[in-house]
Order: sequence, then structure tokens, then C-alpha cells
Amino acid sequence: MHNNNNNNNNNNNKNYNYNYYYYRGSSSSSSSSHIIRSSSKSKIISTKTIALYIIILFAFSIFITLFITAHVLLKDDEIEQQQQQQPPPLIIVEESLNLPHHVDHQEELHNNRLWDASSSAYGLRQCVNPTATYRAALGSHRYITVKSNGGLNQMRTGIADMVAVAYIMNATLVIPQLDKRSFWQDSSTFSDIFDDIHFITTLKRDLRVVKELPKELESLPRARKHFSSWASMGYYKEMTQLWNDYQVIHVAKSDSRLANNDLPLDIQRLRCRALYQALRFSPAIESLGKKLVKRLRSNGGKYIALHLRYEKDMLSFTGCTYGLTDSESEELRIMRENTNHWKVKDINSTEQRIGGFCPLTPREVGIFLQALGYPPSTLIYIAAGEIYGGDARLSELTSRFPNLAFKETLASKEELKAFSNHATQNAALDYIISIESDVFVPSHSGNMARAVEGHRRFLGHRKTINPDRKGLVKLFDKLESGQLSEGSKLSRLIQQMHIDSQGAPRKRKGPMPGIKGRARFKTEESFYENPYPECICSISKMPHQVDYKVPDQHEAQGFIRNSMTGLVVTPVYLIHRCH
Repeated sequence: MHNNNNNNNNNNNKNYNYNYYYYRGSSSSSSSSHIIRSSSKSKIISTKTIALYIIILFAFSIFITLFITAHVLLKDDEIEQQQQQQPPPLIIVEESLNLPHHVDHQEELHNNRLWDASSSAYGLRQCVNPTATYRAALGSHRYITVKSNGGLNQMRTGIADMVAVAYIMNATLVIPQLDKRSFWQDSSTFSDIFDDIHFITTLKRDLRVVKELPKELESLPRARKHFSSWASMGYYKEMTQLWNDYQVIHVAKSDSRLANNDLPLDIQRLRCRALYQALRFSPAIESLGKKLVKRLRSNGGKYIALHLRYEKDMLSFTGCTYGLTDSESEELRIMRENTNHWKVKDINSTEQRIGGFCPLTPREVGIFLQALGYPPSTLIYIAAGEIYGGDARLSELTSRFPNLAFKETLASKEELKAFSNHATQNAALDYIISIESDVFVPSHSGNMARAVEGHRRFLGHRKTINPDRKGLVKLFDKLESGQLSEGSKLSRLIQQMHIDSQGAPRKRKGPMPGIKGRARFKTEESFYENPYPECICSISKMPHQVDYKVPDQHEAQGFIRNSMTGLVVTPVYLIHRCH
């Protein structure tokens, strides 16, 4: 009881003290009611106090903001006054540094588009070295003789094929005889056009090449063969059975004797080594060709090599008479009738032109180049023989591009004297100048056009513009009928038409779909027109390759069987290297 009383007293004292704190002089009997009222009143006082504090803080923040703003404005005024007291900054205009204007920059881009090769060619390289399993052919007692047919480039690609055929058949190749009965009636020999010593020594690591057939074999009977066109490896393996009865095989024609595709990699690379490395032109042709290129460069810097195939033999062969007089058309018909090895005699000229099989006329070439954006001052080398119709027909081109160059205008009569009456040697000069040109434009897809394009691809995909003749004919006919006029619209149409026809890297095209049998081979893109991918590789893929040499008779310990051809060949010593 005593403890309880003490606790009550303590509680009363606490209540009393609490009330006294708020309401001094209050009695203890009414402490509970006072506590409730005092608590409610304290909440009201606290709310008013907080609101007051908020107002004061808000006003203070506004004051601080105004103060800072005023200070910043004052500082800006001081800076402005200081700048007004200083001299004006030096303004450098483009003229003072001789910098190009925006228009000049656009012109530079335009020129780059006209002259530069495709940037997609970067990252590619030549790859003609044999693989690690490659072995040189023995063939020391078996010989193949060849009669090359056609013009310069038809003979060049045919000879390269015969190098590969001799290798496959494990034979010694005799330097080919050249065609002297073609339209050009050229009496040039192999050594007149090509460097025969270089040809022999370059290929000595692949097969044996000799200048002449040994005299003791000249009187022996020989197999005379017209090898099948676009023949396969299997075909030539069967032909090796001829060695059972003959020591010499004579090949009557050399052009297109080997397939474009489905051949071993080493065979394809051998073809490239033969064409691009071994078949070098004679020193006289090489020397003059380089001089003419140098003179072209000194005159205008960059130039177009235009293979203007508007020549009598081409027009007669294709039956293209568009724009010619009746007497000219008849002259071409008679020529075609009298040329025995031209099988097709009756040709519809209109159908040929609509199908895109006719060479562009000089006028059409002028419209084409102008639409692509080349200015009239462009230097153009005419890589061709005599233009049919002479200067009168050529004037249709010179009226647009007067800056034309020919062999006769670049070289002196004395320099050309050795080449007179030798159309094949003159064609070789055209070939060199075309290979080295900044831009190559063929007016027709003949043998030279294909060979030059392939060589330029091999050398780094140099710019080559192939006119879409079938598409262009439609535009030219609209110009004739007045449905279209020369100008920006025509230029846009022609430029869009040829975006993908300027020599950019791509793999070789196969046969056209739907064509079966041997006819499909005619629709394939020629190996020599585009040796990619066998002879052109990506730099990022650096395969392990080998240098190789043929052992002499003392080094050779025996014969081995070539895993690719199944023939007996000489072993070679491989010197490994990584590029």
C-alpha cells in the first residue's frame, strides 16, 4: 500500500509539472482536461511557425537568386567592355590560303568517281604460285606442236591453254606457230611478237618448252588433233592414250581448248603464269609501248583507252550495218561470204543491234562517255585499226571529244616503220597502252576486250567500263525518235545502268540458267576475262605457299605419280615460304 501511494504521488507530480510548464498556476484536479486543450493548441502554434519559416526561406532564396543574376550581368558587361577595347580577331578567308571552295571539292569527288578504280579492290592480291602438292611435268620424250589461230589475243589465250594442256598430258611444248592466214595476213613469227627466251625460262619450273621439234622427230608420223573446245581434265587424260602410238601430237587449233571452270587450282594458276608472266611481248614492242604510255601521260596525265572496234572485219563478222550506206552494207556482206571460216552468212542487222551484239558507233561512244560525265577535254587513246568510214565517221566522236590520240600521232614514222604491215604487232602496242590506261572502255566485247579486262583485274581491278550495249540501244533509239533528249536525264539513266559495270571485284560468272549440254560453255564468262578467284586472293587469307624448282638429272632419284593428273612426273624440291 505504501508503495502504491508513492507511485500515485509520483504520477501526480509528473502531471502537475507537465501542466505547469504550459499553464502556470493550474490545479491538479483539472489536469487531464488541461492536457488535451494544451496539446491541441500546441499543434496550431507549430503549424503557424512552420508556415512562417517557409515564407522566410522562400523570400531569402529569391533574394539570393536576384543577387547572383545581377552579379553575372555585371560580369558580362565588364567582359564586353574589355572585348570592345581589344582589336578585332584576324579572319582568314579561303582565298588567303588558296583553299578549294566547296564547288572545287565537289569537282574533285566527281573526278575521283570518273577515274579511280573501285575501293572494293583493296584487300586483294595476285596469287599464282603453285600449291605444296604441285609437281613439274617430265615429258622429255613426248612433244606437242601447236598452230595458234586468230588475232593477237585469241592466240595469246590459246597459247596459255596449250601450256596447261602440255602439262596435263605430261609433254614437252614446242613454241607455237602463229596464224598467218587470218584476216590480217600477218607474217609475224612467235619471236617477232613475244620474248621467246623469257617464255621458255619462265615456264621451266612447270614444263619443258623448246623452240623447235628435234630434227630426228620431224619425219616421224604424228597425231593430228582438233581438241574439243572447253575440254575437261578427263578429256585430256583420255588423250594421253595417243602416246602409245605417237611421240608427237600436232594441235591444229589452240583457242578455247580448255574449260573455264571445274579445273584443279594448280592448272588454273599455271594458265595465269603462262599468260601474265611468261607471254611477255618482244623487247621492241615492250620498249615502244612504254614510250607511248609515257608520252600520253606527259600530254594529259590521265587518259582513257578506247577500244573502238568499229573496224571492217568486226562489222562484217557481226553483220552490223546500222548507220551505214547501202554500198557499205553490201561490201561487208560480200566480205562475209568470201571468208570461209566465218560460218554464219545470213545475219539480220536489226536483230543483232537490238540484242546488243553490235559494236557501238563512234557517235554512240561519244554520247556514252559524255553522259558518264567525262569532259570534252578528256584525252582518249584510240586502240584500234582503221575505223570503217574513215575520218568522216570518226568525226562523230571528235565533235564531242576532240582530244584523241593514235599510235600515228604519238610515235614517229621511223618508230613505227618496223611495225608496218604487221597488224598483230600493232595490236600488241594497243594492248600495252590499254593495260596501262586509267580507264579502259571497249565498244564491243571481243577477244581483246575480254583479255584486257581480265589482265586489268589481275593487276588490281583497274577501272574498266563495259557498255551495256543492249540497254544503250534502247536509249539511243529514243534519242533518234525524240522521246528522249541529251541532258541530265539521259546522264542519270546511263550512269545508273553502269554502276556495276566498272571492273569491281567479283567472282567469275557461270553459265546462263536453263542452258544444258555443251552450249552452256559458250555462255560462261571466260577464265581469261576474270581469273578471280583462282589467281586473285584476299590479303587476309595468306595461305602457305611454296617456291619450287625442277631438279636436274643427277638430283632426280626417281619418278612419282602426280596426284592431280595421274601421270608420271619428276619430283621437285620445295622451298617453303610464308608470305
